[in-house]
Amino acid sequence: MQVTVEKLSPVLVEFQVEVPADKVKSEVEKAYASLARTAHVKGFRQGKAPRNVLAHLYGGRIHADVAQRLVDSTLNEALAEKQVQPLSQPNVAPTELRPDAVFSYKARFEVRPEITQVNWEGLEAKRPSATATDEAVDARLEALRREHSTLQAPEPERPAQTGDLVTMGFALEVDGKARDSKEKEIETELGAGQVFTEIEEALVGLSVGGTKDVSVLFNERHQNPDFRGKTGLFHVVVKGIKERILPAVDDEFAKDCGSDDLAALKGSVRESIGKALTQQATDAVAEQLVIALCQANTVPVPPSLVEQQAQLTERELLAQSRRQGQRLDPNAEFRARVRADAEIKVRAGLVMAEIARIKQVKVTDEDIDKGYIELAEQTGKNVAKVKAEYRDPKKREILIGMILEDKILTLIEEAAKITDEPAA
Repeated sequence: MQVTVEKLSPVLVEFQVEVPADKVKSEVEKAYASLARTAHVKGFRQGKAPRNVLAHLYGGRIHADVAQRLVDSTLNEALAEKQVQPLSQPNVAPTELRPDAVFSYKARFEVRPEITQVNWEGLEAKRPSATATDEAVDARLEALRREHSTLQAPEPERPAQTGDLVTMGFALEVDGKARDSKEKEIETELGAGQVFTEIEEALVGLSVGGTKDVSVLFNERHQNPDFRGKTGLFHVVVKGIKERILPAVDDEFAKDCGSDDLAALKGSVRESIGKALTQQATDAVAEQLVIALCQANTVPVPPSLVEQQAQLTERELLAQSRRQGQRLDPNAEFRARVRADAEIKVRAGLVMAEIARIKQVKVTDEDIDKGYIELAEQTGKNVAKVKAEYRDPKKREILIGMILEDKILTLIEEAAKITDEPAA
């Protein structure tokens, strides 16, 4: 067998493989011998049909089967001989097989690019402040007040105002035609952006029983194709008004929130915000360093890996939007952003793998055990259950990859120039 390797690009390789005529002849003979034992040919007893008859009836199929077997067996040998590992399924273009002649084919596939040098030291990033400001603590306390608030009808009665929870009935016309036979009813908080701005503005100042007709222009990307670019007329009526009563920020309020007193609640809130900001700062630095790493190492990326990563990211984003009750439109702009992000991730992965090779970074059993503990803390599961879940080889491989990535990022961060930003 003769193998010629041609590098078409940094990530694309083509093998030209030639199989000797004697091997081709041997495989063809084996195929005909096997066929002769099993073929049912009219006018001949099983196993007694002449070779020329078999060739006439089955020659095309025999040659195609032998060609495929020769490709399957010799391509793996060729890859092992040249020490090449394909990243994509080889695209094979065989010549026509002739029983007494050399058989050849071309196999084209993607490979990892050769990285001769990696620039990873001295990268720059800015670390956001992880300080919990008084303003942030006050905002969290206000959110807690909202969570512990009560709703009641205003006394005395008054028109609706921003912040009220309004029960609204409405009927909709589009292009002069009613969309539903029955009036619909929803509850919305004025000022929260839960309904069209035009409707919110119309409801402010209306009392219970008040009505108004509101015209709304639907945008060209509305989730209902029948509404896109059209004008809708909402006939609204106020069915009920409730105002939100917020508790006073005192020791009693703190006890309702699970703290001993107000000072303890504020301390707990400040600590919680600090932890969240610390994690956000860590993530922000890592993201900046990954981007800087890719900018410093513009290695070519295999398109098949980018496509795989883009598909994975798109599936994750769509699933996340469904869990949150949102509708994500996977249009051309969305897919372009996903693909750009996928290219960064693939390039970063290739470069970080090379750093791991250069620095001989390994993932130890101790690292994996620590990973199990961290996963248990994040998911609220016990460590034994996490270990049982990660007995799956694929899941374990993913965990090892995440640990390795964290170790490489730690190396990069230790060698980076990071500027701490002041508290906002």
